[in-house]
Amino acid sequence: MTSQTTIDATGPGDKAPAAPSGPQPAAGLRGHPWLTLITVAVGVMMVALDGTIVAIANPAIGKDLHASWAQLQWITNAYFLALAVSLITAGKLGDRFGHRQTFLIGVTGFAAASGAIGLSDSIAAVVTFRVFQGLFGALLMPAALGLLRATFPAEKLNMAIGIWGMVIGASTAGGPILGGVLVEHVNWQSVFFINVPVGALALLLGLLILLDHRAQNAPRSFDLLGIGLLSGAMFCLVWALIKAPAWGWGDGKTWLFLVASVAGFALFALWEKRVKEPLIPLALFRSVALSAGVVLMVLMAIAFMGGLFFVTFYLQNVHGMSPIDAGLHLLPLTGMMIVGSPLAGALITKAGPRIPLAGGMAVTAIAMYGMSTLDEGTGSGLMSVWFALLGLGLAPVMVGATEVIVGNAPMELSGVAGGLQQAAMQIGGSLGTAVLGAVMASKVDSTLGDNWADAGLPKLPPEQLHQAAEAVQQGVAPVTKDTPAPIAEKITEVAHHTFIDGMSLASLVAAGVAAVAVLVALLTKRGANAEAGAGVGHI
Repeated sequence: MTSQTTIDATGPGDKAPAAPSGPQPAAGLRGHPWLTLITVAVGVMMVALDGTIVAIANPAIGKDLHASWAQLQWITNAYFLALAVSLITAGKLGDRFGHRQTFLIGVTGFAAASGAIGLSDSIAAVVTFRVFQGLFGALLMPAALGLLRATFPAEKLNMAIGIWGMVIGASTAGGPILGGVLVEHVNWQSVFFINVPVGALALLLGLLILLDHRAQNAPRSFDLLGIGLLSGAMFCLVWALIKAPAWGWGDGKTWLFLVASVAGFALFALWEKRVKEPLIPLALFRSVALSAGVVLMVLMAIAFMGGLFFVTFYLQNVHGMSPIDAGLHLLPLTGMMIVGSPLAGALITKAGPRIPLAGGMAVTAIAMYGMSTLDEGTGSGLMSVWFALLGLGLAPVMVGATEVIVGNAPMELSGVAGGLQQAAMQIGGSLGTAVLGAVMASKVDSTLGDNWADAGLPKLPPEQLHQAAEAVQQGVAPVTKDTPAPIAEKITEVAHHTFIDGMSLASLVAAGVAAVAVLVALLTKRGANAEAGAGVGHI
């Protein structure tokens, strides 16, 4: 039967969990662990899918709603910004009012916002409802982890998190495939309308199956100033990362937001030491394992999301694949995450997280190094090897780092811990795209002029060369309609060669990040508070 307890997060030397107490789930559907996992997986799938599926729909949205490139970027940025800023606060709401309630509200709001986007007839409306998608998505993601933590006994929790991670990984990587099919064969609105029946299913299952779990020492008040300081700091950080590619890393505006972010986090930390019931008790970070888990999630997301960002350009613009074909070529990555995540959960349960996490990041580093060797002539077979190896490396990290973060937090802060895990992943993804994008841009800017001259092409004025470089960073050849065929062929060859150089360097940097993460993984350990969740139940 399910039981709950709470202990203080005092780091590696945490005391043994207190005796189980709290509500017990009734036999049957309500509170059944595996049915709970299915329910939360359906909801989480919507949020993960929408992180990547929309990119495929952007060209169709722009054409239909007459949107500029900057406006289209906001369709993605508004979603990630709202999601990243709200995750930890949303996790606290779950700790305070119950994860079942916040999950159901999140699912309902996300599906409703998705339907509203499909009915929108202006780009402003689309962006506005994307913000609401992010806010409601932030409610359900930490709640899903909180429900798993409270429902599964410790010996089954890693397997549950493994399947949960499999759903996120498969949804993230599968987004371009599903998006391509829907946009090509239905319309761009269907990309959002599909969330309505999925959300309705998650809501129905949630009402029938989910059991409300609240820890003995659940928070009873809100740290409003702490919420404001943390939200402001997160906003400034993510905003700086989003705008840095356009503004430039040396621009004063970029540094203004970065400095404001650091100041916001510093003020937040000072306030949290003084308030009676803080948003994030800083004692959480006395646990070296939990802190390492957060850092590891950031580093993993930098390598994964940053690397995946360029691969889509490589497949579509260098190899000339359609969005659907490009998505199909990523199936080895998705497949290995689907197969590897539950297996990683079982391995981590038996051996602990340290070795699987370090091994996973080592395999990720090797895969990213392999991806740095891809070129214009690389065949599908060799691509598949590196993509599969990347999925194999990411699977134990997605599972293990999540367990380390959530399992090393006390039960009454499971929502905050889930928010930390998701926020770390969102920040890491933004960092990966921004930093590796800067590496790519720098390499293209430094080599395009020489490659252009070596090919015997007419010298371009600085302004035209800059415009050409912006196209080449996406693997696009800057060829106009009236360019003679022989010249167009040379320009395409130069553009693709220069893009490959930039992608190779970015992949090597990602491999270096993954190698550093191997060392961080060695600081992790099994969740000290994992036993504070569920006892034996309907397993």
